[in-house]
Amino acid sequence: MKSAIIVFPGSNRERDMALALQAASGQTPLLVWHKQDTLPAVDLIVLPGGFSHGDYLRAGAMAARAPIMAAVIAKANAGTPVLGVCNGFQILTECGLLPGALMRNAGLKFICRHVDLSVEHDNSMFTRSYANGQHLRIPAAHNDGNYFADEATLDRLEGNGQIAFRYADPSGTVSAAGNINGSQRNIAGVLNPQGNILGFMPHPENAVDPRLGGTDGAALFSGLVEALA
Repeated sequence: MKSAIIVFPGSNRERDMALALQAASGQTPLLVWHKQDTLPAVDLIVLPGGFSHGDYLRAGAMAARAPIMAAVIAKANAGTPVLGVCNGFQILTECGLLPGALMRNAGLKFICRHVDLSVEHDNSMFTRSYANGQHLRIPAAHNDGNYFADEATLDRLEGNGQIAFRYADPSGTVSAAGNINGSQRNIAGVLNPQGNILGFMPHPENAVDPRLGGTDGAALFSGLVEALA
C-alpha cells in the first residue's frame, strides 16, 4: 500500500502517522509539503493531526485552501481513500469533502487523554477489522473537536451509515457521560457517502504499540492494507 501524508505548517503527527502506516504496510509513506500542487499515484492520502497554520481563522480553514488540496480533492472525488485525523478531520470539513464542522470543545478546554469509543459501522475500508459495537480506547488531543451539523445532515449521516465512531463511556456505552467534547450525537468519526473518506478526531496512529498504552488503533491501518491490497 503506497500512501502519502500531507504536511502543513503546524502539523505535528505526520511522523507518528508515518510509523503507523509503515508498520502496517511495510512501505514508507511519502511526506508531501502543502505547497506542492500535484500528488503521485498512491493508494491512500492522509491529512495528519496538528495545528495547521496555528489554527488561525478556524482550525483547518487555511490548510483547506493550500495548493495541494486541489489535488487531494480531485483524487478523493475519483475514489482514492483519504484519512483525516484530528486537524485532518477539520480540514476535510473545511474543504467540503465531509459535512459539518468541528467547533470549540464544549468545556472550552484542550482535551489530551485516552477516550472511549464505540465502533458504529464495520462495513467500510477503515472499520472492516473492527466489529459493530466494539469498545476502543484511543488517545485524543484537540481543542476543536465538537462535531456540529444541522439536524437534516445528522439524520442523513445516520440513515446512510456514515457515522463510523462515537464517543462512549468507560463501559463502551454511547452516552452523554462519554461525550468528551459536546459533539452532536457523540460523533467521533464520519465517512463520506462513498465510504472512501474518513474524518476521525482521536489519534489511531498513537494506539498501535502496547508500550505506548494500547493497540486499539492498529486494526484501522491493517484493515486499510487488506482492503487496498
